[in-house]
Amino acid sequence: MFPYIYLASQSPRRQEILKQIGVNFEMLVASPGEDTETLETPLPNEKARTYVERVTFAKSAIALARWQKSGKPWAPILCADTTVSLPGNPDGEILGKPNDASDATRILKMLSGQTHQVLTAVVLTTDPKINPLCLVQVSEVEFAHLTEAQINSYIQSGEPFGKAGAYGIQGLSGAFIPSIKGSYSGIMGLPIFEVNQLLDFAKVARI
Repeated sequence: MFPYIYLASQSPRRQEILKQIGVNFEMLVASPGEDTETLETPLPNEKARTYVERVTFAKSAIALARWQKSGKPWAPILCADTTVSLPGNPDGEILGKPNDASDATRILKMLSGQTHQVLTAVVLTTDPKINPLCLVQVSEVEFAHLTEAQINSYIQSGEPFGKAGAYGIQGLSGAFIPSIKGSYSGIMGLPIFEVNQLLDFAKVARI
């Protein structure tokens, strides 16, 4: 039984979710000079599920190499990535993190009045010599029709930045969402049910 895991993510939301389900973890984050942002650039015509799996497996490989250099004792390594998908969007179905206020406006206008998908891939490396495990959770999120004033006010809050799809369901944008179908925690960035399955398989202790 492993008493803790390594979390290869700086997301405070993922840390909160692990604490919620009683998982002890240590951070295994990028060192100065590591370029993880480039991984998140979608390939031409890449589908959302292919994208989120590719990015999470790549992050997992980098995290494993990071552990190998650290000299720390072995424990399972958890990585995750979340993307927002609007199937049928002519500009590509993947809606990433906004570059600026103008880009956030563009994304939120596309989501307004539509139902989109949120996909979170979770990869757990249970042994450094064995291929990691991967699960993908897909949820559907309905957005209300947003006025220009609502979009502007939300952007001024600063919340859209650094978030796929330019929103965080756990924040102010929760008021824009009449319904979801799937996993609330998955939309936040770490689906509890799927993570619990992986941790049980890897024999990770809970508090």
